[in-house]
Amino acid sequence: MSSDVYRRIQRHPKFQELVQRRSSFSWQLSFLVLGLFYGFILLVAFNPGLMAMRLGGENSVITFGPVAILSMFVLFWALTAVYVRRANGEFDDLTRELIEDATQGGRK
Repeated sequence: MSSDVYRRIQRHPKFQELVQRRSSFSWQLSFLVLGLFYGFILLVAFNPGLMAMRLGGENSVITFGPVAILSMFVLFWALTAVYVRRANGEFDDLTRELIEDATQGGRK
């Protein structure tokens, strides 16, 4: 694409909307992941007994720590899937519309 097309894209309202939506969503997910991760680290640091708590009674070999870590791992995968789904849907649709508008030279 020519530099004229790039300039039209950067000035296009849909580009501003795309950048704002994608940035906002990325920051929200980032803060959520960082909050969960550092919250877990603080929990380990200040309440180590919780990590050693047996689940299912005295005779259980399963403790809270590994279950919490596995749960976080699954949650992070799920959040990645949410981002990919939104990126491949909403963000790609906006990008497609934006490129069509910019290459045709008109604005809707």
